[in-house]
Formats: sequence, structure tokens, C-alpha cells
Amino acid sequence: MGKLALIIRREYLAKVRNRSFIVMTILSPLLIVGMIVLIVYLTKINDNEKRVISVLNESAFFYDEFSSSETLSYVRFDGLTLQQAQDSTNSLGYYGLLYLPQMDNAEEVAQAAYLYTKDNPNTQVTQKLEAVFQKKLRQGRMEKLGVSAEQFSEIEKPFEINLATFEGEKSIKGINEIKAFIGGGFGYAIMMFIIIYGGFVMRSVIEEKTSRIIEVIISSVKPFQLMLGKIIGTSLAGITQFVIWIVSASLLLFLVVLFLGLDLSVLSGEAAMAPGPMGSAADFNSIVNDDMLLYTREILNIPWALLIGSFLIYFILGYLIYSSIYAAIGAAVDNETDTQQFIFPIILPLMLAIYVGFFSVFSNPHGPIAVGFSLFPLTSPIVMLMRLPGGIGEGGVPLWQLILSIALLIVTFLGIVTLAAKIYRVGILMYGKRPTYKELFKWLRY
Repeated sequence: MGKLALIIRREYLAKVRNRSFIVMTILSPLLIVGMIVLIVYLTKINDNEKRVISVLNESAFFYDEFSSSETLSYVRFDGLTLQQAQDSTNSLGYYGLLYLPQMDNAEEVAQAAYLYTKDNPNTQVTQKLEAVFQKKLRQGRMEKLGVSAEQFSEIEKPFEINLATFEGEKSIKGINEIKAFIGGGFGYAIMMFIIIYGGFVMRSVIEEKTSRIIEVIISSVKPFQLMLGKIIGTSLAGITQFVIWIVSASLLLFLVVLFLGLDLSVLSGEAAMAPGPMGSAADFNSIVNDDMLLYTREILNIPWALLIGSFLIYFILGYLIYSSIYAAIGAAVDNETDTQQFIFPIILPLMLAIYVGFFSVFSNPHGPIAVGFSLFPLTSPIVMLMRLPGGIGEGGVPLWQLILSIALLIVTFLGIVTLAAKIYRVGILMYGKRPTYKELFKWLRY
């Protein structure tokens, strides 16, 4: 045990004293916050872009329907031919030309209308124009059936069903997706940690193997102790760097928001929200504030202690499983180029967990796909964390599934670390030959 502790200490100090480790520990928080600031700035510029559309309306319809907004404005052309309107739109640098020909009724005008643009038009622009036509045509169809404009406005009023729990508390839609995103954030952190620091373990083994230092080291310690020491030492160095990143990036982002007045709401699309035509701005703000209180309450009700505790468990077990595989690969090859044929099968379950997890947990967190991937050991560290924000027990993850998932992870770790140690024991002294999958299976029997 004393030898294992020495190996862990050696690996840890070797990593944290490395110049590139120190530089990235300092530089990464600056890059992260800088990227956030850049995204906010570019999003703000993109949202502030105002497109101008010229309108050549030769019909007797659709005169007052096209009203300018913050992102889209209209300029009317009168007394021009279509070619003249197109030339004028191009010369003035407008986004496009909306042409409405002379027809007998609004239905025919809408069918014959064209939007001319230099390139393929933006989807949001076409949706807004189509909504104008749709509303006008629907209103005309209703008037033919004897429905007045006032009655049509009543018909067009939006509807949202009231949501509540059996205990009588008001609930809100979309909260399950937010919870899945929160859990997915924890799972994504695990995936990135595994990929980055698992690669560190692999490269460390390759370096010692190619320099022949490993031949001296294994004369004093068992290969299993050396492999485990590398895994734990590297993981501790990674956790140290991770904690520094989180603390320093959070503090730096807080200072940027405080002193520069950075508005992060544009990232969530809240800045683009505007009161609808059916209510005043005060009513809208009241609704938004009520919804924000409900969202805040639901987020605070997330079992954070369970989520963070489970994150630590899945983080440790998931990293130990994958880093054991990385160490075995590092021992089996002579250089990093030869690792490419083995890396993809390792990363594939992690990628599968992220994408399948999001799709399955979003649609049905208790469905067979979500449950299956949250129990499968190679994907459970990510998918189970997506399900856990819903809590344990009724309405959440059944307790037996959580216990079974952790138990399967432990059993899998013991099995994989045993197999990886066999590959490590043989491969650490093999030189000059690129191993195949067939040879790796042979090593497992030694």
C-alpha cells in the first residue's frame, strides 16, 4: 500500500508541476469566460440586425397587415413595375422584395405572392410573412361564414392549459427539459473529464514505455499497482485543475457581469421575448414574473444533495472504468499514433450516452430506453444523472434502479480493471509491434 501511495504522489506532482498543466490551469478560465463574452456579444449583434423588406402591393388587399417590428421593417413602393422594384431593392441594399400582384380576392393574391431575395431567405423572416398571410386569410374565411372581426379576435385568443400537482401546487411546462439539461451538464462534465484525463493516463504510460523507464519501475512494484497509481494520481491532478477552473471561471464571470454589465439573458432567448397582441406589456411582465418564480421554485426543489452526491459516485466509478481501458491501450502500443484504432470504441459509448440520453430522457425519462441506458455501466454515469434531477421515488427514479446502476458500475469496474491489468502486465514490456485485437484477447488469457 505504501508503494501505491508513492506512485500516486509521484504521478500527481509530475502532472501539477508540468509547465503546460500550469499554463492551461491559468489560461483556461480566461478562455472560457472570453468565449461566453464573445457569444453574448455576437448574439446581441445578431439580434439587433434589422432587415428591411420592400413591398410592391398592386392588389387592394394586405395594406395594413405588414407592420414594422424591432427586427423587421417594411418600405412600400408605389407606381413601380416589378423589375424597377427589384432593381431599387438591390440598389438600396434591402433584404428582399415582397410582391403582391393584382388579383380579385385575398386568397388569389396570397397564392400569387412572391418574396424575392438575393440568397435563400431566413426561416424566421418567411415564418413572419406567412403568419401575416395566414391571419388575414383566416379572418377573411371567417367573415364569409358570418364571423365579425371582434368575434375573430376572440377566436384567435391563445390558450394554455393550467398545470398542477396532486398536492395542489401550480406546475409549469418545460421544467422536465430544464432538469434534464441540468443533469446532462453534470454528465457532460464527466464525459469531458474522462476523455481529457483518460488521455493523460494513456500518454503517460506510452512515454514511460518508450523511454524504457518502465523496466526499472516494475522491478520494484507490481504492474497492477503501477497502473492503479497512475490512474488515481492523474485523476487527483485532474480534479485539482477542474476545481480551479470552476472557482476561477465563476469568479471571473461574476466580475465581468458586475463591472461590464454583461446581459446573459440573451443566451436563453429571453431578450427576444415581447408582449403579444392580446395583452398589455404590464400583463405580460406579470405573467413572466409569475413564471420565473415558478421556474425558480422548481429549480430550488431539485434534490441538489442527491444530484451532487451521485455525481461524485458516478464521476469516480466512470473515470476509473474508462481510465483503466486507456492505461491498457497505452501499455499495448508504442506511440500515440497506434492508439487511434482503439480510441473510437472507447469514446462511442460516451457519445451514445449524451445523444441518446438527451433524446430519451426528454421524451420519456422512465421509458425503456432511458432506463436501459441508465443501468448499462458504460453509459449510466451520464444518462442516470440526466434522470436524477426528478428525484428518487414516486415521480422520479426508483431507488432500486439507482442502487442497481451503482452496483453494476462497481462490478464492471472490478472486471475491467482486472482485464486491463492483464493487458497492462504483458503489453508494458512489448516493443516494436502494433498489437491487434486478436493479440489483446490472447493477453487476457495469460
